[in-house]
Amino acid sequence: MRYSIIVPVLHESETINRFIDHLSSLGPKKAFEIIVVDGSPGKDTIAAILNDRVRKITAKTGRARQMNAGAAVAKGEILIFLHADTQLPLSAFARIESVMGQGRYVGGAFKLGFQSEKLIYKALAWWVSLRCRLTKIPYGDQAIFIEKEYFSGIGGYSDIPLMEDVDLMRRIKKREAKICVLHDRVMTSPRRWEEEGFIYVNLRNTLLFILYLLGVAPQRLVHFYKSDRTKHASA
Repeated sequence: MRYSIIVPVLHESETINRFIDHLSSLGPKKAFEIIVVDGSPGKDTIAAILNDRVRKITAKTGRARQMNAGAAVAKGEILIFLHADTQLPLSAFARIESVMGQGRYVGGAFKLGFQSEKLIYKALAWWVSLRCRLTKIPYGDQAIFIEKEYFSGIGGYSDIPLMEDVDLMRRIKKREAKICVLHDRVMTSPRRWEEEGFIYVNLRNTLLFILYLLGVAPQRLVHFYKSDRTKHASA
C-alpha cells in the first residue's frame, strides 16, 4: 500500500461520512487506506462511520497522540495527516507522487484554501502562502505528508498539546532534510474562524506562533487556545 491517510478526530460525527466519501473518490482502493483516530472517550465519531473500509482506532485526546497512534498501525509508505474539516484536491495522489518520486524530499504539504468565496478568506489564504514561503513551515491544516520510515526515524510528533506540526517541521529542517509545499490547494472549512471570530483567531494564532518560536513551552501556550482540541489535551 502506497498511502495511509491518518485523520485525528474529536466530535466530528455529523460530517465524518461526507468527508470519507470524498476521500474514497480520490483514487483506487488498493492505493491507500483511511485511518480515523478518535480522541473522544465516547468514540462518537468512529461510531458514526458507515464505510467498513475505514480503519477505526482510538487514542488519548490530543492531536499529536492521535496522529502518532494512526502512524503506528499504518501500512502505507507515505503518511498523509489530514484534518477532518479539510478536503484534498482531486489530484492529490498524483501530485504527492510527483514530489516523492524525485527522491529529493522526505515530505511536504499543500497550499491552503478555504471553502468560502468571501474576500477575507482569499486574503487569509494569500497570507498563509506568504508565511509558508518565508518560514518554510507548513501547518497541519495544509495536509502534511511524509515518508513513514523517516517519520518513525525522527520520533513522530512530539507529545505536546499544540504546535506539534511546527515542531515536526523544525526538526526536519534541523536535519537539513527537504520538504515541498505543492501549489495545489487543500480546501478547509472556515467554521473555526466563523465560530470564534476571524480577527481573534488570526491574531491569537500569530501571537502563539511567535511566542513558540521565542521559546515559550506549548504547555503554557495551550491555556490561551480555546477549542475542543485543547479542552481535554491533558486527559
